[in-house]
Amino acid sequence: MFKFLSSEPLHDATASSAVGTEVKTTTCYMCACRCGIRVHLRDGEVRYIDGNPDHPINRGVICAKGSSGIMKQVSPARLTQPLLRKAGSQRGDGEFEPISWDQAFGILSERLGKIRATDPKKFALFTGRDQMQALTSLFARQFGTPNYAAHGGFCSVNMAAGMIYTIGGSFWEFGGPDLDRSKLFVMIGTAEDHHSNPMKLALGKFKRAGGRFISINPVRTGYSAIADEWIPIRPGTDGALFMALLHELITTGLIDREFLQRYTNAPQLVTLDEGEREGLFAFDPAAGPPGDGRNPHNKLAWDLASGGVVHAYPEGVEEGRLLALEGNYRLPAGARVAPAFQLLRDRVATTTPEWAAEITGIPAARIKALAREMGETALHQSFELPIPWTDAWGKRHETTQGRPVAFHAMRGLAAHSNGFQTVRALAVLMSVLGTIDVPGGFRHKAPYPRHIVPNYRAFNDPAMIRPNTPLNAAPLGFPASPDELAVHADGTPLRIDHAFSWEHPLSAHGMMHNVITNAVRGDPYEIDTLLIFMANMAWNSTMNTMEVRKKLNERGEDGNYKIPFLVVCDAFQSETVAFADLVLPDTTYLERHDVMSMLDRPISEFEGPADSVRVPVVEPAGNCKPFQEVLIELASRLKFPAFTNEDGSRKFKDYPDFVVNFQAQPGVGFLMGWRGKDGTEHLRGDPNPKQWEMYGKNNCVFQYHMREDQQYMRNWNQPYLNFAKEYGWRQRNDPIQLAIYSDTLQSFRLAAQGKSRGRQPPDALRERIATYFDPLPFWYAPLENDCVDTERFPLSAITQRPMAMYHSWDSQNAWLRQIHSHNYLYVNPVTAQQAGVSDGGWCWVTSAWGELRCMVRYSDAVEPGTVWTWNAIGKGSGSWQLAPAADESRMGFLLNHLITEELHFAQGRISNSDPITGQAGWYDVRVNIRPAEPDESKETFPQVRTMPNTPGVLGGARKIVAYFARQKS
Repeated sequence: MFKFLSSEPLHDATASSAVGTEVKTTTCYMCACRCGIRVHLRDGEVRYIDGNPDHPINRGVICAKGSSGIMKQVSPARLTQPLLRKAGSQRGDGEFEPISWDQAFGILSERLGKIRATDPKKFALFTGRDQMQALTSLFARQFGTPNYAAHGGFCSVNMAAGMIYTIGGSFWEFGGPDLDRSKLFVMIGTAEDHHSNPMKLALGKFKRAGGRFISINPVRTGYSAIADEWIPIRPGTDGALFMALLHELITTGLIDREFLQRYTNAPQLVTLDEGEREGLFAFDPAAGPPGDGRNPHNKLAWDLASGGVVHAYPEGVEEGRLLALEGNYRLPAGARVAPAFQLLRDRVATTTPEWAAEITGIPAARIKALAREMGETALHQSFELPIPWTDAWGKRHETTQGRPVAFHAMRGLAAHSNGFQTVRALAVLMSVLGTIDVPGGFRHKAPYPRHIVPNYRAFNDPAMIRPNTPLNAAPLGFPASPDELAVHADGTPLRIDHAFSWEHPLSAHGMMHNVITNAVRGDPYEIDTLLIFMANMAWNSTMNTMEVRKKLNERGEDGNYKIPFLVVCDAFQSETVAFADLVLPDTTYLERHDVMSMLDRPISEFEGPADSVRVPVVEPAGNCKPFQEVLIELASRLKFPAFTNEDGSRKFKDYPDFVVNFQAQPGVGFLMGWRGKDGTEHLRGDPNPKQWEMYGKNNCVFQYHMREDQQYMRNWNQPYLNFAKEYGWRQRNDPIQLAIYSDTLQSFRLAAQGKSRGRQPPDALRERIATYFDPLPFWYAPLENDCVDTERFPLSAITQRPMAMYHSWDSQNAWLRQIHSHNYLYVNPVTAQQAGVSDGGWCWVTSAWGELRCMVRYSDAVEPGTVWTWNAIGKGSGSWQLAPAADESRMGFLLNHLITEELHFAQGRISNSDPITGQAGWYDVRVNIRPAEPDESKETFPQVRTMPNTPGVLGGARKIVAYFARQKS
C-alpha cells in the first residue's frame, strides 16, 4: 500500500521483472531528434521507455527527455475532449464547455466551408514544431489559402535558407559534421538539444579519437563543457568573425583553389559595368538567355591557359583549363568583368582580425591563430579515401579527397536580424576550405543537396486565390527573383504575415511570429479564422508577450474580436488554450500514427536516406484525436480535390490510409520503404497496403544505404544526381555549383536600385533591399541596435534551450520539473557587481520594450557583455495544470517580455526580423540590469491572472502518485 511521505520508493527497479511486460517500438517526440525507442507496457500502461539499440539515429542511447515520456502520458495538463468557449466569456478567461467531436467538426466544416467558398485567404493555418509539414502544407494549398507557415520563421530559417541558397543543404536534418573522420571540430551558436543524442554519440567518439573541439558561443554550457577550448563571443557578431577568418585564409593562401575553380561559382565572371546586368554573371547571348538562380548554366569564366573567355558549363572544367579566380578582364564586346572570387577578395580586404576584434570581443591574435588552424588542418592534414567516383562532367576520380575540418551551427547564428548573411559567411568559409560534402567536413543528407535555388516556387499569384480552388503552388518555397514574390501589382503583401513580400523576400518558412499582430491590425487585410497547432502563441512562442495577449482580446468598433475565431489544437493546457474559441485535444506521440517522411523532415544519415514512423503503443486518452486525423476528416468533409474521388466520396479512410495511398508523384509517397503491392520495392513503387505493418516489424524505421561512390561530393556526383532524380528528390540531375556569389540576391538589389525591369519594390523599402541583398556575405549590426540607445542598454540578452526541456512542452512533466522548475538570469560576476546585483538576489532587467524581475546567478561561463537564461521555463499561473504558486510561475520568467515584435524605422513599422528571410530576431534584444529593492515582492514580474482548470484535463498530481503506487500491489 502506498504510504504518504514515506521514504520507501514507489518502484524498485532492481526487483522488477519482465514477466507480463510487452515491448513495442516507435519513434520518440520529446524533442525534434526523433530517436528510436522501446516502450515497455504492462496491463496496457506504459511502465518504462528506453532507447532502441537497433535504431540508426540513437543506437540505444536515450536522454532525460526521452525516458520521461511516460510522464507526458499521465500529465495533469492533458486535454481530453473538444472544448468551446462559453458564451459571454472573454478570451483569456479559460471558461469552456465540453462538446463532442461531431459538434467540433460541424462548427469547423461550416465556418471553413463558407470561407473557402467566398475568400479563402481569410483562413490562416500556422503550425509550431510539427513534423508533418507535408500534410499541413497540402491542407492549406488545397483549401486555397496562402496563409500557412511552419515554425521555422521563429526558429532557424536563416540557417536553412542561408546555407541552401549557398551550398544546397543545411545543418541538422539536412546535413552535418562528419566527426568520424574530422580532426578539428568548430561548434558555434548551437543549443543544448540540437541533434541531441546523435551529437553526443559523435562527440564522444570524436574526443576519444583525439579530435580537437572548439566551442564559440557567448555561453559555455552543454556540449561546450567538453570542448578543448571555449572562445566567448558577443551575440550577433559571428558574421564579423567569419569575415575576418575569410580575410586571413585568403590573404595567407590557405584555401582550396582547385575546389573553388571546379565546384563553385568563384571563377564565374561578374559584370562590372553599370546597368541592368550590373553585378550579374556575364553570359553568351549566342548560347541562349542569361543564367540565373533557376537556370544557371549560361555563365562565363576566364581561362588563364588560353587567355580567353570560356563557358563555365561545361568547358570551364575540361582538362587543360586553368580558370582565373582573381583579376579584372574585358569580354570581346568590351564589357568589364571580374571573377566572383576577386569580388570576395575585395570584400574581405578590410575585414581584418583587428576590425573583428572590436566587434566580437575575441582578440585579433586568437582570430589569426584560429584561421591558421582551420586552414592548415584542412589543407595540410588532408587525406584521400580509396573511393572512386565520377563527377557531373564525366571525369572519373580514383579517390575521394578528405578535408578534416567540420563545423556545426544552429539557432545562435540564425536568430538574429543579420543571421542570413552570417550563415552565408559561414557557408562561404566552409567552401573556401573545400569542406563541403567531403570526408571529415560537412556532409549532406538525402534528399539534399537541392538545386541553388531549389525548384520550389512559393505561391505568388493573387489571381489564383479563388473560391473553392486549390492554389497552383505550395504556400512556402524558395524565390529565385523578384518576379516570384507573393505580392500584388502595387507591391503590397499577398500573405497576412508579409512573408515573401518586399519586406522579407526569402522567407522560406513563413513568419509565424507576425500573424497575430498583422491580423489584429488588418494588415494587409482582415482574416476570419486562425488555426494554431502546437505553438504557444500567447506565451513563450511570441515576442512582446503581454501585448500579444492583449491583441488576442482586441475588439473592433462593432464589438467583435479583431480575429473573429481562434482555434487551438494542443495536447496540453497551455497559456494559449485560454484564449481559444475552439480547443481540439491532440494525442501524444505514443498514441498516434506519424511519419518522418522524405517529403518533409526525414531522419536520413550520411550513408543514405532514412524515414521512420510512429505507431500507437497505447490508446488515446479520453476523447483525444490526432491532429493528422482532424485534417484528413476536414479535408474530406470540405471535399478538397486531393482528398476526394470524382464522385465526391472521401478518398482516404483515415490518416494511416492517407500515408499509404497518397502519392506526390507516381510511385513516390510519404514512406519509401516496403513499397509495391507485395512490399518488395524500396524508394519508389506502388502503394503497399501492408506498409505500416512492415515498418512495425522493422523498428519503425527504413534506411537505404547508397553505394559508396554516391556518398560524397553529391553536388557534383553524377551517380548520386542520377539516383536522386530517379527517386523523385530532384527534378534535374545537373551539378549544383556552390554560390560564393549570389546572383539571386543581386537580382533583388537591382530592382531596388531601379536598374532592372519587372517588379519594383515600394519606394520606402528600396534602400533596405539595396543594403541587405548584397550578393556577397557581409556583417552588419543587428537591426535593433539602430532603434535603441546601446549605451543605456549595454548588454545582450539571449536564451538557450536546456537539454531536459524542449520549448514549453515539458515544464508540466513531473520528472523533468525536478531538474528545472524555475530559471535564473545568468550574469558574469564582473558585470553583475558593476550593476550592484548580488548572486542569488533579485534584479530588474529592462529593455526599450519592457521590463521583468527575476533572480540572478553569477556565472563565469558567460561573456561579460551577455546575460542569458533557459528558454520557456517560466509559466503563466495555473497553466499546464501547475499549482497557482508553482515555481514556474512565481520564480520562473520569460525573456520574451523584453522583446518587441516590431521595430520602427523611417519607412514605418517593420517586423523585428531578418530583412531577407523574416527570421525572428530573438537574440537581438539589448538590456540593462539593476538590483530590486529589498522590500519588493520576491516573485517574478510580470504576473498574469491564474488560469482556471480546463474541463476534461487529466487532473492533479495525486493521479501521478496513484499511477505508480498501484503498480506495487
